[in-house]
Amino acid sequence: MKNILIVALLFVSNAIGATALQDYFLSGKITDKQTGKTLSGATVFFSDLKLGTITNKDGEYKISIPQGSHVVEVSYMGYATQVQTITIQAATTINFIMNSTVVEAGDVMVTSFLRATSSRRTPTPVTIIKKDELFRGISTNLIDALSKVPGVSQVSTGPAISKPIIRGLGYNRVVVMHDGIRQEGQQWGDEHGVEIDEYNVQRTEVLKVPASLIYGSDALAGVINIISNAPVAEGVTKGNVFTNYQSNNGLFGRHIDFASNKKGLFWGVNTSMKDAGDYKNKYDGEVFNSRFNERSGSAYVGVEKKWGSTQFTYSNFYQNLGIVEGERDETGAFIQTGGSTGKFKPAIPMQKIQHTKYTLDNTIKFGADRLKATIGLQRNQRMEFGNEENLKERELYFDLQTINYSLQYLVAEKNNWKNTYGINGMQQTNTNRGLETLIPDYKSFEIGAFHYTQYRTAKTQWSGGFRVDQKQMSFIDPATDPNRCPVGMACILIYREPVPTKKTFNNISGAIGVAHDLNESTTIKFNLARGFRAPNLAELSSYGAHEGTNRFEYGNSALRSEKSLQLDAGIEWSNAHLSIAGNLFYNTVRDYIFYQKLTGVNGADSIINQENEDGSVDELYAFAFKQSNAHLYGAELNVDIHPHPLDWLHIENSISLIKAQFDQPIDGSKNLPGIPSARWLTELRFDLFKGANAVRNSALSIQLDNNFAQNNAFTGYNTETNTPAYHLINMGYSTNIMRKQKVLFQVSLIAQNLTDVAYQNHLNRLKYTAENMATGRMGVFNMGRNFSIKVNVPLVF
Repeated sequence: MKNILIVALLFVSNAIGATALQDYFLSGKITDKQTGKTLSGATVFFSDLKLGTITNKDGEYKISIPQGSHVVEVSYMGYATQVQTITIQAATTINFIMNSTVVEAGDVMVTSFLRATSSRRTPTPVTIIKKDELFRGISTNLIDALSKVPGVSQVSTGPAISKPIIRGLGYNRVVVMHDGIRQEGQQWGDEHGVEIDEYNVQRTEVLKVPASLIYGSDALAGVINIISNAPVAEGVTKGNVFTNYQSNNGLFGRHIDFASNKKGLFWGVNTSMKDAGDYKNKYDGEVFNSRFNERSGSAYVGVEKKWGSTQFTYSNFYQNLGIVEGERDETGAFIQTGGSTGKFKPAIPMQKIQHTKYTLDNTIKFGADRLKATIGLQRNQRMEFGNEENLKERELYFDLQTINYSLQYLVAEKNNWKNTYGINGMQQTNTNRGLETLIPDYKSFEIGAFHYTQYRTAKTQWSGGFRVDQKQMSFIDPATDPNRCPVGMACILIYREPVPTKKTFNNISGAIGVAHDLNESTTIKFNLARGFRAPNLAELSSYGAHEGTNRFEYGNSALRSEKSLQLDAGIEWSNAHLSIAGNLFYNTVRDYIFYQKLTGVNGADSIINQENEDGSVDELYAFAFKQSNAHLYGAELNVDIHPHPLDWLHIENSISLIKAQFDQPIDGSKNLPGIPSARWLTELRFDLFKGANAVRNSALSIQLDNNFAQNNAFTGYNTETNTPAYHLINMGYSTNIMRKQKVLFQVSLIAQNLTDVAYQNHLNRLKYTAENMATGRMGVFNMGRNFSIKVNVPLVF
């Protein structure tokens, strides 16, 4: 860290003496293509420069930017976003004409590839979800909201815990970035969610390809890039007051934020709260202990000057949630446990999570070049409680501390080439502070160096690069740790050979891709990427009971890094009234890591009997981590019809298909575990009152969510069972209430699972809880009918 700080200081001292580029004014007018009317409040934003402005009451804008080539995004609610690359060498006037009748999911800005890039010119499949789309949708957490994206699904443990799955791969195979920092919070666990405030998210980018080239280990399946604390436009001070109520579990959410940007000084502050009771469905009634509470907040401050910019961000996320065990009596009623003090207070067993993060993000200009230096400090404290006699006793307590670092040098575009050189990685220390140990105390260090390049012509854009990585880990084998069982604690000590306590993994990754415009309407894309993932500590060295999953887990110190090679091919075609996007992919994964149930000598499930302090015995299924080569392939299709002359009508269909198999059968089954079923989403949306005075930009939607049967489960060692198909009907209505041409407040009304279907998603972990002896049904079902109302009041000062 000392050496990194010295290098950073040298860069800062050099930057002070660097020659600054001349700034010039870019100005113009933004109008409606059909009517010619000016658009007041449209946004002009330069992501790489962290500069933006909005149009005045006459639809005019003016902003000072440095000379050179820049990517600009122009957006306005209800209109197709425009992304253009512009070159500024003098004072320039550019007028933008926006179209409200084309399909709105057109060209948008992507920031996940180090520089702002047009989504149309990006070779890889990427989906962008903006804040207004999250507002119109219904979800109990952020990942639940993203699971509507084709190719994205979720592993869920009740409404509070969701983990992202991209094209059949999840856990440590998906990197979650949050405001430029890789989110680290024990993501290896089934019941460990993503510790990010859903209500404060401004936009999310989903990359559905191996992205180890830029993000290193764990980006084997892709990246979810979440932006929350982004500066507002220059000269703007604004805020929001938001609330959400959901009927099924009584969820009550509230959020407030304020932000300002004046003369290069920008800041923001926000806070959110959620409280929810037990959710309900037609078969289970109220699912005991699925209740949860969330408290989160963040603040940032920064400056934007001619020499560059710096931004400091602080965030804190707290969650208290119950763990659903699913145990029932002979009548089928859930067995109640103690510890709860109210409808919204979780009972035993439960989890408490505290995630604190500090980020310092700097950009220093060297003429037209830029140096980006980011450092982040994170602390994730995850505690599990399971003793009704002592509610404060922490059976498991993982204390993970992470230092993230990133240094990137972005060379200015020259002869249509953009080159970026970078170093990034992290250092982690995990300490067990609970009574039991599932994974050992450990330290790890990761570092990777890469070169990423982009080349563009009038119709074609190439991108690619290569990267080298090393990850080192050191730990104590829990099977031989003399401190594993504290005095007075009943532990299971099962002999095994000691495992190595130091591991080093080296990897090389890379990618090459091309996007080519056949004409103004059609773009074809191809991408080949190699990704990797080093085994995590849970896979290498687990040795103990994991109450949150009802498992006794055995690690495997002989595991090797996973290596993937994925080929993507895509086509996008659109005109004024129709948009079609299709993607095919084939992914081979060498040394794919998975866990499987262990069987006893009699062929039945291997069960570990763990004795508790009170003399009771818990029966835990034995699981172990294994490896085998595998391959995954599939397709995604999105068709959005916006027929003329019915410009107010959208008919959107999205289809996701995936097949995943081992190269060789595992206990008679070739299918990979954790693979989502095929899905077909159909939505009819009616856009109403676009130009009205009192009620504007209304949207009425009807959605049919078809989830097909998953008959290709991993049945080896009785690990998974097949899942039947189900179909859900959802409805929604959202609108803006106006006063004097300004938004007074926004409303979103949603009805989810309108016909109250009782179903189990294939990736619902509660599917494998105990059998209901009164009905013969296995496990717990997903949420039933749910009505939601969201209200957002924008504040402009």
